[in-house]
Amino acid sequence: MAGGQTAVDTGARHRRNGTETGRHVRRDPIASSFLGDYPRLLAEVSSTGRLPRRDELEALRELGERAAEHGHGLRQLVGLYLKETRRLWSELPGVAETAGAAARARVGDAVLGAVDAAVAALSDGHERAQRLAVRQEEGERREFIDDLLYGRSDLGRLAERARRFGLHLADRHAVAVAVGAEHYDDVHPTVRRIERELLARYEERDVLLSTKEGRLVCVAGSADTTVLDTFAKLAEAPGPGYTAAHRVAVGREHAGAGGVVLSYEEALGALEFADQLGLEAVRLGAAEVLVFPVLLRDRAAMADLVRTVLGPLTQARGGAEPLMETLSVCAAAGYVNAEAARRLDVSVRTLSYRLVRIRDLTGYDPGDALQRFTLETAVMGARLLGWPRTEL
Repeated sequence: MAGGQTAVDTGARHRRNGTETGRHVRRDPIASSFLGDYPRLLAEVSSTGRLPRRDELEALRELGERAAEHGHGLRQLVGLYLKETRRLWSELPGVAETAGAAARARVGDAVLGAVDAAVAALSDGHERAQRLAVRQEEGERREFIDDLLYGRSDLGRLAERARRFGLHLADRHAVAVAVGAEHYDDVHPTVRRIERELLARYEERDVLLSTKEGRLVCVAGSADTTVLDTFAKLAEAPGPGYTAAHRVAVGREHAGAGGVVLSYEEALGALEFADQLGLEAVRLGAAEVLVFPVLLRDRAAMADLVRTVLGPLTQARGGAEPLMETLSVCAAAGYVNAEAARRLDVSVRTLSYRLVRIRDLTGYDPGDALQRFTLETAVMGARLLGWPRTEL
């Protein structure tokens, strides 16, 4: 998948049912056929004191792998072998025929060494099968997330696959996207921490956590608005030693699989607008930036507004940028000059001079409500269009 995408499924229904790495753990008794030639191995070891041979250990690894593929947990499997060891102990030739405490100790040591080697081989095989299952599961998750967020695949098929990962696409969903100084991936400690917290609090909820192209994505049902709020708080302040997101954007809620795509695109758009405009807000809702697509709908008209209103600022010493920044900061400070001057790290007298300079150059007075709106709109348009660095 492009962009190094990974996915972490927080649909905890699998875990509640006893899933280990995507495979259901069976609770029914494990069959004795999974013992293979283990009884014969113990008998020979007790008689000869030899170590298990390489082929015998490999056979045990295969039994461990087969047990995992049949849905038996490692604890079940090891329990089966220990129970069989205990059952056979007094019947083992080396134990039954040996006299004297020292000789029995030597036999016991050899048998326990064989048990230890057998358990290690079983564990290796079981873990090997689990790793293969994880890779297969992750591949399916990645494909599902890719199809979900880009609106690919048949919607009916997508809805069927979604249920496996804890989502009901017939409902309404919203998507939150977090970006940080570091790229998020499936092994990132911050991702793991947020996943654990969400699972602990919302294991029954309709929620999916994923990483996509270095971003952290959370999809949640509209009835679970607290999930996205919690996700945003965790991303913004994951705790000491973890990487905090520098911005989180939340798309609006929409229905169906197409609604997930739309909400995701809205969140990405909000992040892009926030970067272009240099917004200070860490958390941003897509509804808060709906005005910007409207402003850019007619780029030619916006470019004309920027050139007409702000073009004269290029005549100022230092260019247009310092005066545009002054307008942006004044707007953010509610045109309280003392606060705006503090944020700009200049004196109130210098700020007043700049505002007069803006009025003289552009002909628009920041003290007049309508003209101030025109200036602010032109500044936002300039940020979105990349002016004055980009020629309009």
